[in-house]
Amino acid sequence: MTVRVLLADDQTLVREAFAMLVESARDMEVVGQAATGRQAVELAAAARPDLVVMDIRMSDLDGIEATRLIAADEDLADVRVLVLTTYDTDENIVDALRAGASGFLVKDTRPAELLDAIRTVAAGEALLSPGPTARLIERFLRSPSAPRTGGPDCLSDREREVLALVARGLNNTEIADALGLSPLTAKTHVSRIMGKLAARDRAQLVIVAYESGMVTPGSV
Repeated sequence: MTVRVLLADDQTLVREAFAMLVESARDMEVVGQAATGRQAVELAAAARPDLVVMDIRMSDLDGIEATRLIAADEDLADVRVLVLTTYDTDENIVDALRAGASGFLVKDTRPAELLDAIRTVAAGEALLSPGPTARLIERFLRSPSAPRTGGPDCLSDREREVLALVARGLNNTEIADALGLSPLTAKTHVSRIMGKLAARDRAQLVIVAYESGMVTPGSV
């Protein structure tokens, strides 16, 4: 299976470097390049990529709003977005995850890690680098004024246990081991939780877990 990738970044050299790297992988191909957020949305609709590597800071339309538009389009429900961030300075990364991004990628990541990230997100695993992602979310939801939702109230006790483990970065196999379940049962629980919470993927489950207070700072 070939992963079809759309690259969105306002820096030509960055896009070209990523394009060369992606094209070097036998299981990937670049189906488009966008210099603005609006171009990214238009190309996503036209090319229907499996994944968009999306810069946050772009002219015309920033990566967060572009991600929101892509995630809100039912015709693009299978398109995943992996946002680019400088990590320590992009406080709006949480907004990107809320908007529908499936994870984030640090701009100075190593080439092999970029390719692994694309494969991971395209395969539906969604949350890339769960430890750093969780710490980043924790950092910007730490304040008392951070919003709280009641989403998890609709979950069973077992589903709440599973959600808490998802928020801690565990994959389905690790969740199964922790709760004494089969991997298939763990996967089923995660799917049901996503359905009940209307979550696009695991990244949004992490957001819900933090905003509801289910997972608190320092617990990850």
